[in-house]
Amino acid sequence: MKRILKIGADVHSSNYTLCAVEPLLEGDVNELFTVDVEPRYQEILRFIEKLKKRFPGDELSITCGYEAGCLGYKLFHDLEAHDVKCVILAPSTMEVPGGKRIKTDKRDALLIAKCLAKGGFSAVHVPTKNDEAVRDYLRMRDDHKQSVKTLKQQINAFCLRHGYKYERTKWTQVHMKWLREIELSEIDRETLNSYLATYGLMTDALERYDARIEELSYMDEYREKVQKLRCFVGIKTHTALSLIVETGDFSRFVKGNYYGSFVGLVPGEDSSGPHTNRCPITKAGNKHLRTLLTECAQAIGRSRPGYKSKELKSRQKGCPPEIVAYADRANDRLRRKFHKMVYRGKHKNVATTAVARELACFVWGMMTDNIA
Repeated sequence: MKRILKIGADVHSSNYTLCAVEPLLEGDVNELFTVDVEPRYQEILRFIEKLKKRFPGDELSITCGYEAGCLGYKLFHDLEAHDVKCVILAPSTMEVPGGKRIKTDKRDALLIAKCLAKGGFSAVHVPTKNDEAVRDYLRMRDDHKQSVKTLKQQINAFCLRHGYKYERTKWTQVHMKWLREIELSEIDRETLNSYLATYGLMTDALERYDARIEELSYMDEYREKVQKLRCFVGIKTHTALSLIVETGDFSRFVKGNYYGSFVGLVPGEDSSGPHTNRCPITKAGNKHLRTLLTECAQAIGRSRPGYKSKELKSRQKGCPPEIVAYADRANDRLRRKFHKMVYRGKHKNVATTAVARELACFVWGMMTDNIA
């Protein structure tokens, strides 16, 4: 006899709660049993062996699932390596029963198992191990860049507290010379020098990280895709590589606006009756990509329609003519869209967000060869 079993796992760093259910014909499930185990994938394998002993002679089709969270994809890869079918559920898509909910690990494990049995969820895309490694490196670099930004603010605040304010462009060689020459007491000078020494170390490290990212972009699985994305205004190597490894398979999105929804750049809606009420963007999905696309849109807003810089021409050099033509159409359309929206009275941030959403659609088209 063939049996279909679903195992819901509520996973934490301290313990795993496992719940096994068997789907029934009438749409309900038969809850078999629930256990708490140590947070190791071997415990899940032992749990599966116990299920097999409970149904001797039956052919079992077992699927294990857990919610996306801080544990990442390690558990998924460990189970797949031992021929256990595993699914990572997106928490925002899981069907939660109505009414006041009592939240416990056992109830959560049962809910995950029921979602697996009834199909009330969307699965998270699991990147390749190489994509995941490159993604983590890029995020490390971005975290470091944020630390540099924080340090700059601390240096500016320190100078302002002592009555010094630099009025020209900051963080140039002239500005750094000014910081080294301002008159301070002995202890204050020691404090500022320590700040500047840390700043120098951090900026040097940032340059090394960027050089390494350039090397990673020339890997066989990324080189051609990065070259295509660099044809857009505002998208350079770091952003292009981030878009690729954070998204994974672009073809899993049927349309470009679905990709815009994935990065949370589509407006929400709260309509009732004949009235349509649009809300701010959902900000659901991948926050990192949403930030990068917004920064690209800001660069597009600063550029002039119909103008192509020498840097952009050099980035487009060597690409097929149809790719360059598609990128040029996108660049011109997005520039005009931004300036038209601002001219008509839209706030600059609203125009930037609209451009970022449409840029996401053009990126999807480039990556899926929908460039006609």
